[in-house]
Amino acid sequence: MTGSWLNGPRAARDNDSDDAPRWRGERLGLPESGPGSAAPVGRRILAFLVDITLAALVTWAFTAPAPPGNWSLLGWFVITVVPVSFFGVTPGMVLLRIWVARVDGSSMVGPWRAVVRCVLTFLIIPAVVWNLDGRSWHDRITKTLVLRR
Repeated sequence: MTGSWLNGPRAARDNDSDDAPRWRGERLGLPESGPGSAAPVGRRILAFLVDITLAALVTWAFTAPAPPGNWSLLGWFVITVVPVSFFGVTPGMVLLRIWVARVDGSSMVGPWRAVVRCVLTFLIIPAVVWNLDGRSWHDRITKTLVLRR
């Protein structure tokens, strides 16, 4: 009676049990586990951490002995946008065996989707607000999803 928001997100999902998916990505036709299933949040976060660390190291190699400062954002932008546009992965995603795919099944994510995903990830909030399918705002806006390899 007091509202499911007091009990947390699980209570809200339990109230709508007839519409709630049994696993992340079920409503999108994704398998429950294995290749092609929705990538776990932990892998996505680790891939992001690998990418920002790599960007900082590459930038530091060009700016040493001074700290890389904001130049590492440019490095992160490049190592995120270019490979995702054409191959659907960043170096961190390759390491953690996940990739970005378009919902419509097209083979390339494309430059505009990769740029929008990168900018929205930089803003943080669109990248950390998830739905029951495991898709964040930046995935829904660009009509992409992150899958296991």
